[in-house]
Amino acid sequence: MSLIKQSEDAARRLSRTLRLGSGPHLRNRRRVAGLSLTAIGSMGLIAAYQLGLIRGLPDLPGAYFDAERVDAAPQAYRYLRTPDAVIGLASYAVTLGLAAYGGTDRARTAPLVPLALAGKAAVDAANAAKLTVDQWTDHRAFCVWCLAAAGATFAALPLTLPEAREAARYLRG
Repeated sequence: MSLIKQSEDAARRLSRTLRLGSGPHLRNRRRVAGLSLTAIGSMGLIAAYQLGLIRGLPDLPGAYFDAERVDAAPQAYRYLRTPDAVIGLASYAVTLGLAAYGGTDRARTAPLVPLALAGKAAVDAANAAKLTVDQWTDHRAFCVWCLAAAGATFAALPLTLPEAREAARYLRG
């Protein structure tokens, strides 16, 4: 059966599993999905600002927070001729898709997917750490929305590891 299309019965089973199923891996995948959606929400707000859909970003009070300075900086527009929050939205959507893919037994039926999710989460966490440091070193300020996305990203990484370990064990035989 192809990755693109599955039978009506398989789709019905997947619908029920994702919505009502249980198990530690599925619970962690739901948490990763929720954290991805949190990051997507933050990136969506930033993207709305970067694209001129809204004129300002809500911010925390204090000298250390200035989302507009961070998100309007030239560095936020230097890759792919696009605002970085738009790229972030696409990236978190991929993470969400990897978390959503397959049933409870995917460590055996599609072991590369949990490994890809863990790898993606690790790359995301490294990128979030770099961008957080860059905010301070380049702007002497933080974007609270970026910090929310980074926190969600850091929280997602350990949740991906148990299923990835099981998938790796399966592949090793």
